[in-house]
Amino acid sequence: MAEAKVEQLRIPEDLQHNSAADFLEAVEVSRQVRIDTWGNDFLAYTPAELFALCHDPYEWYVVLVARLDGKILGRAGIAMPLDDNTELAHVTLDVLPVAAGQGMGRKLLEAAELFVKGENRRIVVVETNHPAADLEAADEAGERIAAAHGSIDLPLKSREARFASNAGYALERAEQFSACALPLGADLLGQLTARAEETHQGAYRVHQWLDACPEEWAADFVRLEKSHNEDDGDHGTWSVEQLRESEELSRLSGRRTVVTAAECLESGALVAFTSISLLGHRADVAFQDETVVQKAHHGKDLGLQIKVANMEQLQQHFPELRAIYSWNAPENDYMLAVDATLGYTSAGVTGQWRKDFNKAQ
Repeated sequence: MAEAKVEQLRIPEDLQHNSAADFLEAVEVSRQVRIDTWGNDFLAYTPAELFALCHDPYEWYVVLVARLDGKILGRAGIAMPLDDNTELAHVTLDVLPVAAGQGMGRKLLEAAELFVKGENRRIVVVETNHPAADLEAADEAGERIAAAHGSIDLPLKSREARFASNAGYALERAEQFSACALPLGADLLGQLTARAEETHQGAYRVHQWLDACPEEWAADFVRLEKSHNEDDGDHGTWSVEQLRESEELSRLSGRRTVVTAAECLESGALVAFTSISLLGHRADVAFQDETVVQKAHHGKDLGLQIKVANMEQLQQHFPELRAIYSWNAPENDYMLAVDATLGYTSAGVTGQWRKDFNKAQ
């Protein structure tokens, strides 16, 4: 029986040339895997989006493909930060269902690990996806894998969890993955806004923008983002200049960003923000990004107010949207409650698995 051959995919100069055929085939593999996992392709990159990712100046993105009889049946995407966290590599594995169980995922992962070692990357992070229906079907009495951080564990019975564990990866954390059908009704949004304003008695003013932060708020916005990243253990640099570069990169790739921030009227400073992203060349799905509320302003329903305002802005500018997705740490009870109030329902869990080659035997 023929064995699959793993090779690095050449990124074409453009998507219209004949040389783009393999790239487009690899993108379609990923799309089919998302459909098989989640029942739709909302979480799949479009060719244009992945092409833009391969030209990100802040991250080196490499694609490996597994071929059998000339056909691409699997792929590994390797994302390597270029400015901060330069020991790190994120690996995404996609293998078509027809090729499952043939060792193709293991072969791709081994090739990806060999590649990142050659680039002096010592830490690899792999993501696994677990739809809610699969988790419900797992044997609750069976052995489970505890995450190093957070309260969600995963059943070893899960094929994806078993694959990552057998490959020497440790479960770093697992997050709840939720979906919300759009549009949301104006009555619901109005009621929730009134609730939030009653809680904090009008102590905040909302500011909103699309794609580019107004100069008036840029320094405050960067301060909030940097503080949030440091709380998550990321101590990399972040400045207004880098914000502008990131916004320009998003513009060039076709991505859109919808942001709502809150100003504390007493101090005149921004104390909270939430953002939503839309992929380039895709009009039906959006993704909830981070929501940050300074600790001194917790307990005042400020997170609820800015998320509701941002959903209103989102629907105003992008009425064709049909779904939005969100990821939350399981211990973030307040934000999970806010999402549930907005109509989010659990779609499953995503696991982040880590291997440190400095520690691996």
